[in-house]
Amino acid sequence: MNNNLALKLREGTSHSHTLAENTAFTKCFLKGIVEREPFRKLLADFYFLYSTLEEELERHKEDPVISKIYFPELNRKPNLAQDLEYYYGKNWAADIFPSVAVQTYVARIREVSQVEPTLLVAHSYVRYMGDLSGGQSFKKIARSALELPEGKGTQFYEFEQISTPEAKGKFKGKYRDGLNELPIDEALEKKVIDEANHAFKLNRDLVHELETDVREAIGDHVFELITRQDIPGVTENPHSKGHPHNLVIAE
Repeated sequence: MNNNLALKLREGTSHSHTLAENTAFTKCFLKGIVEREPFRKLLADFYFLYSTLEEELERHKEDPVISKIYFPELNRKPNLAQDLEYYYGKNWAADIFPSVAVQTYVARIREVSQVEPTLLVAHSYVRYMGDLSGGQSFKKIARSALELPEGKGTQFYEFEQISTPEAKGKFKGKYRDGLNELPIDEALEKKVIDEANHAFKLNRDLVHELETDVREAIGDHVFELITRQDIPGVTENPHSKGHPHNLVIAE
């Protein structure tokens, strides 16, 4: 049994965090450039992604490994449905389509669920710990940029059962404890870390598909000005705590 998988995951995915922070889509988001069309497409992709992830986690919830990090209060599918109704209307389910990138992402989740369910831990970690951390800053940026009405358009980022910053901090500690209690050996531990890095790549591919929409909305010149400079990796820099770009760290 491992004793510090949570720390190993954080350290083992630090470079992937940096790459995620430096996608053009994220750089624009950090500058407050959030366009309605690519944002609603992102939420639509997330609907397909989280529907699959949550279905597979539930399928294996009695598994001795998955049970340690299975928390239904994290489920995003119902909240995403609310957002999609806001952005697409009552018939949203008929109007959304999965991008090529999210189809690949979903296929990978189903594959690991069938072949080696323990690797679902990596996908859970990358998604939910990110939503509870940097996702909360993304919520504020989106609400301001899109001038959203109260309670509309960003329900994806709302965790009703973990609603306060204090509750989120406590829950993340509970989640890390679960990671550290996983009954897995070093070889499987390495596979989980490798899969977490792969999950970050799948997410980068997903947002890359939205960059054309952003570029068209703001123009080539502004897009290039914003995206040409790299953001220092906050998880690779031990002195970066509190860094304003600390938005996509999974933990």
